[in-house]
Amino acid sequence: MSIAKNNKRKIINDPVFGFINIPNDFLYDIIQHPYFQRLNRIKQLGLSSFVYPGATHTRLQHSLGAMHLMTEAIAQLRDAGHEITEKESQAVQACILLHDIGHGPFSHTLEHSLVSGISHEEISLLMMQQINTELDGKLDTAIEIFTNVYPKKFLHQLVSSQLDMDRLDYLSRDSFYSGVSEGIIGSARIIKMLNIHNDQLVIEAKGIYSIEKFLVARRLMYWQVYLHKTSVAAEKMLLNILKRAKELASRNVELFASPALHYFLYNEINKDKFVHSEIALENFAMLDDSDLICAIKVWSSHADIVLSTLCKSFTDRKLFKVEIGTEPVDKKKREKLLKQYVEYFGVNTEEAAYFQGEEILSTDTYSPEDDHINILYKDGTIKDIADASDMLNINVLTKKVEKYFYCYFRI
Repeated sequence: MSIAKNNKRKIINDPVFGFINIPNDFLYDIIQHPYFQRLNRIKQLGLSSFVYPGATHTRLQHSLGAMHLMTEAIAQLRDAGHEITEKESQAVQACILLHDIGHGPFSHTLEHSLVSGISHEEISLLMMQQINTELDGKLDTAIEIFTNVYPKKFLHQLVSSQLDMDRLDYLSRDSFYSGVSEGIIGSARIIKMLNIHNDQLVIEAKGIYSIEKFLVARRLMYWQVYLHKTSVAAEKMLLNILKRAKELASRNVELFASPALHYFLYNEINKDKFVHSEIALENFAMLDDSDLICAIKVWSSHADIVLSTLCKSFTDRKLFKVEIGTEPVDKKKREKLLKQYVEYFGVNTEEAAYFQGEEILSTDTYSPEDDHINILYKDGTIKDIADASDMLNINVLTKKVEKYFYCYFRI
């Protein structure tokens, strides 16, 4: 009697793109890996749900959506006459699945806080290498694409560039879940216009208006969603909570924490220690949003007035107030508020500093110095979108916009 094998070719019903196919057993096994499943417990937009209640989608959903778009892009490039082997196809699909695997709790919010001096991309690579060891080297090509050492450079561009599948998914997905319609882009149209010229991704000239809309949508999403002042306030409060918790831990004050969070609170982990410690990676792989949320709820009744006040305010959504300007806030205002906190809470000046914070935030929607979006014309000529666009002043989008955020606790 023969026993039927488990069918790993699943179909996922995605609210943004419809049905997403998991095309083969290799990608299914990656999706089933605990490192990848952890992404289902990390919010894609960090604390944006404080502003947009629907923005509770996860990194796992985003990664699956990016894999779907990658599948579409590979099919389009093959139709355009370019050779992409099955091995390369699986590798670049695996690469986009795992590109965000190194994110910590609440995505970008706590980057460089739990582990100093190491980016989520570097952690992603370490986790990919660990999975690769478990899979007997099956991720070798995916890692070469991720680190941009694979000979076909356009494959890396599909994963990481100014027009990659990562951005095409997160703009569509974040717009959908936040309800901010300004972020809607024509991802299907953009993919249909993809081509390759001299081993570089290009967009055929008839897709130029879709690229213009894509750049405008990205700019609007940054200032309306990603850098919304309330999200910034919540992030600054969370960072100050974690900073205070780590300070108390350094004085051996006992704090409630999951084993993984306890490890990062009571040990100073930098890049060197993280890279050379299996224990650090194991604990990081166990961390997700729930570790922080659970700890913050318990810390709301802690004896330390700074920690408990910040935690209770965060839990009850009594967030920092925010003032946005083109230059730093007046020093006298900061000092005046510090004195108020000292008197009101009965704390010293160093402790009072936890009730305020400053952040300089900037964005340039299109940065031709870092990478180009090239437009391919029928005669074979190539133009950067900044030169090719005749309906949009791209110079406005290449200009770096910088804003000063001053966050403070209102008594």
